[in-house]
Amino acid sequence: MSPMFRALSIRNYRLWASGAIVSNTGTWMQRVAQDWLVLTQLTDNSGVAVGITTALQFAPVLLLAPWIGALTDRLDRRKILITTQITSAVLGLVLGLLVISGLAELWMVYLLAAGLGVVAAVDGPARQAFVSELVPVEYLPNAVGLNSASFNAGRLLGPGIAGLLINWLGTGPVFLINGFSFIAVVFSLTHMNRDELRLQERPGRGNRSARAGLVYARSHPEIALIMCIVGMVAMLGLNTQITTALMARTEFGKGAGEYGLLGSVMAIGSLGGALLAARRERPTVKLVIGAAAAFGVSSIVSALMPTYWTFALMLIPSGLAALTMLTAANATVQLATTPAMRGRVMALYMAITMGGTPIGSPIIGWIGEEFGARWTILVGGMGTLLAVGMALLWLSRSATLREAVKASDTRPLMTVTKTSDRAAATGTPEAAAVARQTATRTSGATENSAA
Repeated sequence: MSPMFRALSIRNYRLWASGAIVSNTGTWMQRVAQDWLVLTQLTDNSGVAVGITTALQFAPVLLLAPWIGALTDRLDRRKILITTQITSAVLGLVLGLLVISGLAELWMVYLLAAGLGVVAAVDGPARQAFVSELVPVEYLPNAVGLNSASFNAGRLLGPGIAGLLINWLGTGPVFLINGFSFIAVVFSLTHMNRDELRLQERPGRGNRSARAGLVYARSHPEIALIMCIVGMVAMLGLNTQITTALMARTEFGKGAGEYGLLGSVMAIGSLGGALLAARRERPTVKLVIGAAAAFGVSSIVSALMPTYWTFALMLIPSGLAALTMLTAANATVQLATTPAMRGRVMALYMAITMGGTPIGSPIIGWIGEEFGARWTILVGGMGTLLAVGMALLWLSRSATLREAVKASDTRPLMTVTKTSDRAAATGTPEAAAVARQTATRTSGATENSAA
């Protein structure tokens, strides 16, 4: 099998990927339909209302994810995911029935968006960490890249299909289709061979708290750097569900079909970035920084495009850069974290990356109403470049960070020892220092023996 698809040689991963592509397509259909419902049917082109809806859907991730991550490290992640998929299906079906019956009001959409946010807070860390149970560690970067490819294949198909269905049938049926799409993931999860799963290492008694994930991330400065960059970009630059809706509706005077097409065009670049990530043997911190810079520049250029079609074309490099940054960041954080801590560290990662959205989306929506749609993208691009500049300044001034980044980019997979993890989780500065020294010594010893 081609190295790009080697994770698919694992039966359980094939089941997971096949269910995910169906569900991801349905999820993107719902996102487009939800934003269009709020923007055109329940309000008079209110960017703030769309921003509030988005914020409610992502705020629970910011508030709950660290505690959910601790739970994820203790419980069966497969069972957690089955529960979240069923709950998401119910919420999607309820919204669809409300819209079709003509009973839907803005506050109902807000309430259901918040409900989806709570489910996402549980689902996200479990989903991220579950991939490591499906494949060997040497396949993990490939599996993360293919996961992103699946997500963005759904993003490529979903908005276009949603735009057509909204024109033909309205938004209600789109929500119903998304509700039924979760059946595919539940089927894949229930038909896996559980004996072939690589079950996670359970945390020790003194290493079970949500705080342990924060301490672990702080003791690994390369992880902290990645989270700072991606968090800033997510808050200001990755609000495409708002920015493309406003650009299509208010700047270019387009309808639902053209809005959905913008999402599909951007997904072309995102899918390309995901496939490139799947070919990459290992991600690096430098790649995260470089991709973030490329995203900032391409976002600013896209905001200056004079026509609908030139704007649409510029979304391709934006999607490529954004997805390269996100997949590299995701895989780097996972590979720098041992299995017993992965649920909590990934929960913290999700809280920062997804939690930035409820902070930034109302601001971006307000900017769109006050200054115009183009400024929503310009502010995101400039904010992204500011984050990159701050990261480079941090790197230039911190020798400890430079050493950690160099070690992360060069050491063999998973060389951080259990001893260093236990020390990092105790919470004292001395323990954190021991953790870093142990990890560095282990990395150096492994590299020397390999040479």
